[in-house]
Amino acid sequence: MQNLSEKKAKQMKNKTIKVDYMARVEGEGALYLKIKNGEVADAKLKIFEPPRFFEAFLRGRHYYEAPDITARICGICPVAYQMSAVHAMEDAFGVKISKPIRELRRLLYCGEWIESHTLHLYMLHAPDFLGYDDVVQMSKDYPDIVKKALRLKKVGNDIMSLIGGREIHPINVKVGGFYKVPTKKDLMKMYDEIKWARDAAIDTARFAASLKFPEFLQDYECVSLVHPDEYPFNEGRIMSNKGIDIAPEQYDFHFREEHAEHSHALHSRIRERDNYLVGPIARYNLNHDKLTPTCKEVAAEVGLGTECYNPFKSIIIRGIETLYSCEEALRIIENYEMPESPSAEVIPIEATGYACTEAPRGMIYHRYRVNEDGLIEDAKIVPPTSQNQKTIENDLKNFVPMYIDLPDKELIWKCEQAVRNYDPCISCATHFLKLNIQRE
Repeated sequence: MQNLSEKKAKQMKNKTIKVDYMARVEGEGALYLKIKNGEVADAKLKIFEPPRFFEAFLRGRHYYEAPDITARICGICPVAYQMSAVHAMEDAFGVKISKPIRELRRLLYCGEWIESHTLHLYMLHAPDFLGYDDVVQMSKDYPDIVKKALRLKKVGNDIMSLIGGREIHPINVKVGGFYKVPTKKDLMKMYDEIKWARDAAIDTARFAASLKFPEFLQDYECVSLVHPDEYPFNEGRIMSNKGIDIAPEQYDFHFREEHAEHSHALHSRIRERDNYLVGPIARYNLNHDKLTPTCKEVAAEVGLGTECYNPFKSIIIRGIETLYSCEEALRIIENYEMPESPSAEVIPIEATGYACTEAPRGMIYHRYRVNEDGLIEDAKIVPPTSQNQKTIENDLKNFVPMYIDLPDKELIWKCEQAVRNYDPCISCATHFLKLNIQRE
């Protein structure tokens, strides 16, 4: 007969861990881990939200409807979706926009990055590092930090409201530019608060760096946009740290999507190799030289080198990117000149357009085929989470063995934290709710 210690040891080596539902997310997902003989035999991030068919119901719609439709894909990062659609349509029709319009688009992106990164860093991910179930519990011990986070997030929301018409699913964006543009006076009303946000973002990066991180380095193929002159929001070539250097229209020749039985989100892979990483770490590693001097100084101060391969430290990079967004917003406002027209002329033709932009959680790809009447005949949208899903699963396979002997509750906590490194959009991910553990 086995004694109790032998039985317990066997249970530790063989067990199945299930997290059936992700709570506080836009969407539905689950986590499944199977441990056999002390090793991870299987790891799945199950995305089982019913298909939303955005690509399908874009077909037959006018090109100018695409920005408003795609903005509804996500309530946290609508700008990246609608701006990807706008750029793809302008690519198809050969539309050229003025510099002031381009600057306003970058300002709109600044707002989205500030609000999204702040939400994730303080309210969805920091509780993991500090041992709280949620930010409500965390606020009891860190009230000043949470108040600062809410004010910082509001700065981002206010920028989106002014430029986009409202902070969620902006309505002022159109192919060719905007329906209405702000005056210099309108923008200057936000200037002092953005200056405060810049200082708060420095504190944010320092706060993130003060958290404790596991030693977990991974050999990622990092993929992001790279622009010759600026940290990427909405333009650039698709590049990787392992040799990819292509224009957005070449995306389908180098990347492919696969159906996984356990997920309603397609897995993306590099055709010549395998999975890859998009998001803050990928952007930082490929674009560190495009950061502002202040960003570089703060990054060095908090212990980041010019590259980072520990996914848990992505929370620090989100702080650096928040600082960059504040500085970029200030630069744009200082130099803003109101455009002669809020939008460029758009004449639809039969064509196919391609675009990639950078959502807070990673690169988004859009492709549209439009007929001579300006009707969309085909659409393809690849969000960040489908590109990162396989990498998340690989992280779990490599991470869990480090903590295999922990009690189930603590192991589950660690796994949730590893998933939240990516701020996955299901539409956007945070905490798990219902737990079911089965031991063999």
